[in-house]
Amino acid sequence: MPLPPVLSRLRLPVIGAPLFIISNPKLVIAQCTAGVVGAMPALNARPAEQLDEWLAEITEALAAHDRAHPDQPAAPFAINQIVHRSNDRLDHDMQLCAKYRVPVVITSLGARTDVNDAVHAWGGLVFHDVINNAFAHKAVDKGADGLVLVAAGAGGHAGTKSPFALVQEVREWFAGPIALSGAIATGGAILAAQAMGADLAYIGSAFIATDEARASDAYKQAIVAATSDDIVYSSYFTGVHGNYLRGSILAAGLDPDHLPESDPSKMNFATGGAAKAWKDIWGCGQGIGAVREVVPAAQLVHRLVREYAAARQRLALG
Repeated sequence: MPLPPVLSRLRLPVIGAPLFIISNPKLVIAQCTAGVVGAMPALNARPAEQLDEWLAEITEALAAHDRAHPDQPAAPFAINQIVHRSNDRLDHDMQLCAKYRVPVVITSLGARTDVNDAVHAWGGLVFHDVINNAFAHKAVDKGADGLVLVAAGAGGHAGTKSPFALVQEVREWFAGPIALSGAIATGGAILAAQAMGADLAYIGSAFIATDEARASDAYKQAIVAATSDDIVYSSYFTGVHGNYLRGSILAAGLDPDHLPESDPSKMNFATGGAAKAWKDIWGCGQGIGAVREVVPAAQLVHRLVREYAAARQRLALG
């Protein structure tokens, strides 16, 4: 099934995953102008009024790019909305998304018909992220246009399913657009995601180690230095299982091999503990072994484009 028109002009079939705290207009604009979907969480704008300024900055910059490069228009951008009951900003942030007619909204931690209907009213697409087939059914039943399948090895809040199992189960009944998340950091992995049945790769951790990302230099260098052996899977920090860099857990004075379980009902994504946890404990996926240096986001996309083309050529010759 072909991708929706808004996603048909991508240079590479990639969505840059919205990175809590880290994604910002500078990174989103760099991703979109390089030819992949740039995304950020609405909650990264603090205070809430800043989201209006950020959406204006993104839309104006992408429009200016398109005027200057009519033959190479920018990719669309996406805003991530946490629809969990703890997010007391959702109504405010959705009104701003409507004001700027955000092309793609990525919903997380719950699926809501009212949110999907609101996005459809201004002509936008909704992708909902899920960790298993049951949640995928619920999301589509409530009106999601596409799915982000968060498989084992993904950064941040991640599932435990093999991408092979997850994609094949969802593709048995869902013909709409699928983005696959989970340790994707090379052009070959992007092509592999498509071979499995996904339409798009969903890449997060590799974009943390870019000039535009709003992460500390220590965080970026830790990603460059680390491998999949340095990733710890735990629910301790936010109440939902996720992947984190072992070194940051040790630096916080904790034992990464003996972290207690946490209660998901204690999540608070708007204020307080969760934000602090994500600042001090560094989320990261298992694909970081492919990240060798901190570079501009456009340079990372160029590398992925070259690797993707080379992978296609290898298969054509095989």
